[in-house]
Amino acid sequence: MSVGQSAMPQGHLMLTASLTFGRMALSPIVCDFLTAHPKIAASLMLVDRVVNFIEEGIDVAVRIGDLPDSSLVARRVGEVRRVMVASPDYLAKRGAPEYPSELKLHSVIGFTGLMVNREWRFVEGDKTGKVSLRPRLEINNAAAAINAAQFGEGGKTVLCYMVGERIRSGAVVPVLNPYWPAPSPVQIVFPHSRLLAAKVRAFVDYATPRLQDSLNTFSAIE
Repeated sequence: MSVGQSAMPQGHLMLTASLTFGRMALSPIVCDFLTAHPKIAASLMLVDRVVNFIEEGIDVAVRIGDLPDSSLVARRVGEVRRVMVASPDYLAKRGAPEYPSELKLHSVIGFTGLMVNREWRFVEGDKTGKVSLRPRLEINNAAAAINAAQFGEGGKTVLCYMVGERIRSGAVVPVLNPYWPAPSPVQIVFPHSRLLAAKVRAFVDYATPRLQDSLNTFSAIE
């Protein structure tokens, strides 16, 4: 076997990401990567929780948000922003809120994965604030909650990548744009090692520019 053949990335990769982001952004990249690297197989675990690298045998994760200090290496690939959307029909009937405090007068759809303590955090100039909400409808699945917003049930807080296509098509409309919170980083995370496995290095190098392109597309919704 030649040196080039022996150095070819091979083996099994264990990858993880959140459910919606993994389905929309990471899964297509993984499929293309496997086509380009026929000696690699992969498992993709899509779950809305932070998995333990060691306990669950993870090689690479894509995580949204600030990361605690750890022995993991993080490569930033972009950012996502929390936004609020509602359907054109709902806004025609109830009016579009102009200030975050007006959300108390509106129907709000809660998604437990994003509305911690049922609060919507916003920015106003160089200050931050929050408004406590009482969702009329709560759903534990992001796609179902977005569908409810599209069907006119109320306003919905989401991450921008979840609704970019629906905003561009006019199915939902962004509201309170000037008050959207600061974006959160999106990072590829993998264990620190001077002898990083070739399969991991190959995937990180392959996925980084493609995730950057996807996030740029997802974020261009203002």
